[in-house]
Parts: sequence; C-alpha cells; structure tokens
Amino acid sequence: MISQFIQFISSEKRLSTNTVKAYSNDLNQFEIFLQNELPDATLTSASFQEIRAWIVQLSDSLIDNKSINRKIATLKSFYKHSIKLGLIEIDPTIKVKSLKIKKSLPNFAKENEMSNVLDVQAYGVDFEGIRDKIVLELFYGTGIRLSELINLKEADLDLYQKQIKVTGKRNKQRIIPLNKTLALLFEQYLELKNEKFGGNELIMNNLGKKTYPMFIQRITEKYLANNTNLQKKSPHVLRHTFATHLLNDGADLNAIKDLLGHSSLAATQIYTHNSIKKLKDIHKQAHPKA
Repeated sequence: MISQFIQFISSEKRLSTNTVKAYSNDLNQFEIFLQNELPDATLTSASFQEIRAWIVQLSDSLIDNKSINRKIATLKSFYKHSIKLGLIEIDPTIKVKSLKIKKSLPNFAKENEMSNVLDVQAYGVDFEGIRDKIVLELFYGTGIRLSELINLKEADLDLYQKQIKVTGKRNKQRIIPLNKTLALLFEQYLELKNEKFGGNELIMNNLGKKTYPMFIQRITEKYLANNTNLQKKSPHVLRHTFATHLLNDGADLNAIKDLLGHSSLAATQIYTHNSIKKLKDIHKQAHPKA
C-alpha cells in the first residue's frame, strides 16, 4: 500500500523529492508504531482510535505540533487514496483534527543589514566570490526557495529580458524579473563558469558540480552571520526578507504571492503582520489626528 501511494504522489501528483521522502517516512513510522504497540492492527484495518494513539505518542515524545500535523496530513492523503483504489471502505482519518500550533512571525533582516550583506567588498572577484554574491542576491532579489535555486539551469536565465524562469512546487513555473545588479553579476559569472567548467547547471559548487542544500546553507550563514543580528540564518530567512521589504515599500500582496509562487493568498498574508509597524508610522505621519 505504501509503495503504491508513494508511486502515485511521485509520478502523478509530482510532489517534490523532499515531500515524497517525508510522506514515506511518516507512513513507515506509523506502520512501525502499529507493529510495536498494536500488533493486531494493520494499515488497512487501523481505526480512528489507533491513529489517535499514535498522535498521543508523538506528542508525548515532545515532537512539535507542526510536525505532527504534517504526519496527520500524510495519513489523510494516504487513506483518501486507498479508498479510491478500493483497498478500504471507511476513512479512519475523517474525525482526526490537526493540533493547534502557535503562529510565529517570519524572521527577516532589516534593509540596512541587507545593504551590509550585499556589500561588494565582502566578496571576491573570482568564480567563487561572484557565485556567493549571486546566491545571496538571488535569494533576496527574487525570493526563490532553496530547492528552486539548486535546480536552476543556465537555460532558465534570460539576460536579454532580465528575468529568470523558476520551477517551484508541483513543477509549477513562474517568471521572476531580475534587477540590474543581478543581471550584471550573471554576465560576469557565466563568463567565469563557462570558461572554468561549462555545463548546464546554473549555480555550481567549487568543483563545477551541481550544488546541494548544505553547500548553499553554509554560504548563506557565512554572510548573514557577519552582517546581521539574525538568530536564524538560512535561505528561507532571505525569502521572508524579500517579501517583507516588498510589502513595506508598497507592493501589492497579490504580486508578492505570484513572485513567491504561493498557490493562495493565505500563505502570503503572514507578511502583513510584519508590516504593521510600517503602517503605524505612515498613519502617524499622514493622518491629521495621528
């Protein structure tokens, strides 16, 4: 059952590799729980009570509610698919509700901090230096995800139109404009990359190979640590920073949604909370009775 479901979400729903891996791990964990704690139960016979018992065990193990909710979502998708295939008749997850989670506002860098991060003096003029600067400029200038950056191909870059094609979740593609600084950097970078390595990958490591998450994470941490007071220093923080700065400077929320590749406004609206101080400042300056 698990292998059928994994094949379905991988080939037909075209979920990302990381998502497929997470779903697979969740289902295997649930199956192991049933074998160890409730040996009379199986995936096909599991009931609402047995699923609740697993959730309680996860909670007692101090796993955070957000992670537990993802596992619940995995089970809901799995059993919904199993019903369609006729493997079970009743969905045991119908009454299973997600746990409450404490909403936290996205961390983001201040504009003056980003000016320091992107200061040209911090980077070298060789392949590695320009590559590092492009990585930081891409995250902050386009808001793309880490996985999207890693999978960029040279053919996705259009310097004539000053834009880049990004393939996001579920293979959805979007076009994001590039600022002049980033376009000029890419011209220098491509010349060095093609002279030194060639290849179709856009962002390469020091050996001319396709980059990987930890490699990009180290680059991001290096420059954010030296120039910001952020506690969390990750590519996703720069994605938050991109969206927050756009909103603070008057960008339309729908436009930000499209740039980020969100499927709905619900995921984008969290950035409005970060802008309340900006709105208060504007109100104070502009309203007669402020």
